[in-house]
Amino acid sequence: MHEGDTIVALSSGSLPSGVAVIRMSGPAVPELLHRHAGGVPEARRLTLMRIGAQTELDSGLVAYFPAPRSFTGEECAELQVHGSPAGVRAILRALTAEEGVRLAEAGEFTRRAFENGKLDLTEVEGLGDFIEAETENQRRQALARYEGGLSQRIDAWRETLLDLRAEIEARLDFSDEGDVEEALPERFGATLTALKADLAEALASLTRGRIVREGVRVALAGPPNVGKSSILNALAKSDVAIVTDEAGTTRDVREVPVDLGGQLVILVDLAGLRVTDSKAEAEGVRRARAEIARADLVLWLMAPDVVTDEQPPEVAAPIWRVATKADLGHPSQQADLAVSVTEQGGLDALAERMASFSGALSGQGEPALLSHERDRSAVMAAEAAIARGEQRLDTPELAAESLREASQALERLVGRLDAERVLDRLFTSFCIGK
Repeated sequence: MHEGDTIVALSSGSLPSGVAVIRMSGPAVPELLHRHAGGVPEARRLTLMRIGAQTELDSGLVAYFPAPRSFTGEECAELQVHGSPAGVRAILRALTAEEGVRLAEAGEFTRRAFENGKLDLTEVEGLGDFIEAETENQRRQALARYEGGLSQRIDAWRETLLDLRAEIEARLDFSDEGDVEEALPERFGATLTALKADLAEALASLTRGRIVREGVRVALAGPPNVGKSSILNALAKSDVAIVTDEAGTTRDVREVPVDLGGQLVILVDLAGLRVTDSKAEAEGVRRARAEIARADLVLWLMAPDVVTDEQPPEVAAPIWRVATKADLGHPSQQADLAVSVTEQGGLDALAERMASFSGALSGQGEPALLSHERDRSAVMAAEAAIARGEQRLDTPELAAESLREASQALERLVGRLDAERVLDRLFTSFCIGK
């Protein structure tokens, strides 16, 4: 990336399409509009203009956003043209032929928005989550983060920490002043306790946030030939897994996302659990056990035509015993549910129960405040630093340093400290033109 360049890119979806949006950002945007659209239109008003300097390339709606009131904080414009692959290529070639103008790199528009103070890192992550959202719950949670829900809470925490630090540092720097009492005010302890409780409450929302963002992992487990892949295909409403009557057909982990009641559920098809001499199948069994251990829910499948001594493993996640192939005979009395893929029996009940379970895990109220690993690390670091400060109140210098460390942990979360450590990885996950 070169500071001072003007960047351009196709910002809409793949071509051909009804409409294509070409985005521009940088100091040369007004000149580009003069040269290639015949002038600079009124700010923030769509204007029909001819696109092309010497030869008309297209006609379309042009929007101009002058700095600093734009997405990136720079001079910006968007060309809404016809979604012709040839037409878009011709426009991009004409624009990038100008000196100081180049194609944008992945995430570069959003990175400029961050660097110009239009977004902080938590809002950038919220935008990334919003772009990738597949379910209603994901959309709501990502939008709340993008619109500054977490940023506002962090600002409140930082303001509280600044007030607490000021109380301590006043006694360090102005202890000889008559209007500075030696003892900390009574409200100091209560404020510190309330701040710790607020951070703990935010941390408690992390599991819900992770569930919404990444999905509920449901492991389809059991011995070979109990119908794991058939259940997967039925719930996904697609033939995504190979189904045969040969034991050991599934040897690898297959993940299939489905939307159940607005919640993302990741169905994980696994190798059948059994002792085997096949190295390939044994590796599949090892991976299956690892997936079962990290699942949020385990469906232990049993079939009347499969005799086995294999028992459900001991894991932290709930285990539902599901009797498959119910059309072949009476389900086991140990089963919680019975289904038949052949007769389509019990599948709706299973899906509804999983949707209810997923909704309970993700919560039905306000979107979770925390959802990323960075959130957990930063808030836990701040919480630990505050606890150290509370223990060091008899040594004001050390208490003030601990509270300063808590502030820094929160500042790193929004990108005010050490931002470069996460920028490259974060922005390269964005699509070109965003």
